[in-house]
Amino acid sequence: MAHQDYVSRSRVKNKKQSPYKKNVEPAQGISLKVKLITIFLVIALPSFGYLLWSIKDKQPAAVVAPEPAAKVVKTKKATKLPELPKEKWTYVDDLKSKQVEVGQYEVKNKGPYKMQCGSFRTRKQAESLKAKIAFTGLEAQVGKSVGSSSTWYKVYLGPYDKKRQAEKDKHKLKNNAIHACKIWGWD
Repeated sequence: MAHQDYVSRSRVKNKKQSPYKKNVEPAQGISLKVKLITIFLVIALPSFGYLLWSIKDKQPAAVVAPEPAAKVVKTKKATKLPELPKEKWTYVDDLKSKQVEVGQYEVKNKGPYKMQCGSFRTRKQAESLKAKIAFTGLEAQVGKSVGSSSTWYKVYLGPYDKKRQAEKDKHKLKNNAIHACKIWGWD
């Protein structure tokens, strides 16, 4: 079958008329809207040009500066600063005589922390997460926890002396797509 070029061919006009469209012939000539816009432009553009031509040589009116309310007289007394106004509020004096009480407080170390990243029923799954954590540069441990019904293998990191150290490692793990880590107190 021969290749036909449908793009370069002109469209065949449909010779059948639709029964739903009325046989209205397009209006011949220019519409009223186009005529009004043309008349407006023919009048407006020359008028605007004449306006610009007529104001091009006019000078602006002189601007008169307002008179100053009081003339400043420079004398030897003018170099002296005026007196401070009387304060309306008393907080300035209160701050000068304020005594601050310093309390004694003690920073409590809440103890070591551990970060648990998973709990699995099979040791194979726990070892898999431990290996994934090892690729981030951290060392995890797998602990066995025997419950009443089954055995769980927990993957955790720690102990951490400060919670800030655990948070730092948690962010490092999050950046490496390990999101399930929680920080607990060491039991």
